[in-house]
Amino acid sequence: MSNTINNTAFHFPKQKSVYKGKVREVYNIDDKILVMIASDRLSAFDVIMPKQIPFKGQILNQIASKMMEATKDIVPNWIIAVPDPNVAIGHLCTPFKVEMVIRGYLSGHAAREYKAGKRIICGVTMPEAMKENDKFPQPIITPSTKADGGQHDEDISREDIIANGIVSKEDYEVLEIYTKALFQKGTEIASERGLILVDTKYEFGKTTDGKIVLIDEIHTPDSSRYFYADGYEERQRKGEAQKQLSKEFVRQWLIANGFQGLKGQTIPEMNEEKINEISERYIELYEKITGETFVKSDSTNILNRIEKNVLNFLNK
Repeated sequence: MSNTINNTAFHFPKQKSVYKGKVREVYNIDDKILVMIASDRLSAFDVIMPKQIPFKGQILNQIASKMMEATKDIVPNWIIAVPDPNVAIGHLCTPFKVEMVIRGYLSGHAAREYKAGKRIICGVTMPEAMKENDKFPQPIITPSTKADGGQHDEDISREDIIANGIVSKEDYEVLEIYTKALFQKGTEIASERGLILVDTKYEFGKTTDGKIVLIDEIHTPDSSRYFYADGYEERQRKGEAQKQLSKEFVRQWLIANGFQGLKGQTIPEMNEEKINEISERYIELYEKITGETFVKSDSTNILNRIEKNVLNFLNK
C-alpha cells in the first residue's frame, strides 16, 4: 500500500492551483497547461474507498492516452504529452458541466432504473420488454450533471441541459456528434479485441481559443463497461450474467456487502486479497483492450518519479 498514490502535494514552477477530483489531481501551470495525475484511489457510487489499488492510476492513464491517440483524427483532444506512466499533460480547458454518457446496452444504472419500472431515462424512452444486458436498437445518450464537492452526479435530459443554460444548444449538438463518433470508434476497437463496448462516458472542455476538445479519460474500466463478445448471445438467451470487464464488479461486490453509497451505510473492509484481485482485474482489462502486455512501472518511490518526470517536461 505504501507504493500506491493516494494524495499528491506538488509545487511545480508557475503553478497556479490544484483541483482534486475523485481519482485525479490536476495542476494548473501558468493558466496555460494542465498536469493531470492519475492516483490509485478507487471510487464507486461517487464515494472514494479508504484503500488504493496498486497500478490502477497507471492503467487508467495509459489506456486513456492510447485511446486519445487512436481517436484524435475523429475528435480533437487536450493532450500534449505523457511524460510519466501516471501523468498526462495538456491544454488548459474549461470543462462542460455535463458528462456525456452513451449506452449501447441495457446495463448498470440504466438496467437498475428499468428494473424499478422506469422506461424514460434522461428524457430518452427505452423500449418495452427488454432484458438486462440486451442491446438497444440504437445507442442512447443519457447525460449527467457533473457534480461538485463529492455530490452524486445526477441524470439530466438534453432539453434541461439547454433550457437551463448548462451548455448552449450549438455546443451541445457538437458534444452529441463527438460522443456518437467516439462510441462508434470505441466499439470498433473493442470488437477487434473480442470485446463489446457496452456503455461509456466522455467529458469535454473548451480551450482558451474556444475549441471543443475531449478531456479526462476515455474507454477505461472506470469510465466504461465491456462484455466479452464470445458467448454473449448464448448467455443472454439463457438469462445468465454477462462476463464483463469493468468497474461494475467492484460495485456488485459493494452491493452484496450492503453498500451503495447511501447515507448511513458503512464501506465494507477490503482486505489485501480483495485489493490484489481488483488490481489484477484492471490489468486484465488493460491487456485485453490494448492487446499489449502490461508493464508495471517502478513503484519504489512513485511521487519522486512523477515529480522528476513532470519537471523534466516543464523545463524543456
